[in-house]
This record gives sequence, C-alpha cells and structure tokens, in this order.
Amino acid sequence: MESHYKRIYTGPSVIADQIAARLKDLDIIPLLKDESESGRLAGFAPQVYGYIQVFVHEDELERSLIVLDEMGDILKEDEK
Repeated sequence: MESHYKRIYTGPSVIADQIAARLKDLDIIPLLKDESESGRLAGFAPQVYGYIQVFVHEDELERSLIVLDEMGDILKEDEK
C-alpha cells in the first residue's frame, strides 16, 4: 500500500508535540505515531520509549520543513 505521508521527525514526545502545534498553526494536520506505545499495548518491549514520529501529507511537506528550520536550535539540542 502506497503512503502519501512523509516522516519529518522522530524524537521525544515533548518536541514532537511542539512541532505538531506549530504545524497546526499553519493549517497542516500532522499524524503522530508512537510505536513504543503501540508495541507496549501489543505486548512487546519498546526499543526506544517515548519517541514519537511526526508525519505530514506529501503535499504539505515543503511548508512543513519551514517549521523544522525555524525550530533548528531546539532540534539540535535534542540530537545531543
């Protein structure tokens, strides 16, 4: 099945929520995926707990990347 969504971020839920809020300010509705929670509910131990993936529709990818650029300093701190 072909997906029309692109992942733009994977990391701590606090930052993923900030990205999602800024995207919503631009009328972009992101999809948030918490694989650790999905795995926990299915009975599997998560590889990395608390990490969220943020996806946007491919038609909104370019505008979404502007948000990531604006949050550059926060995202760099997350990488440390």
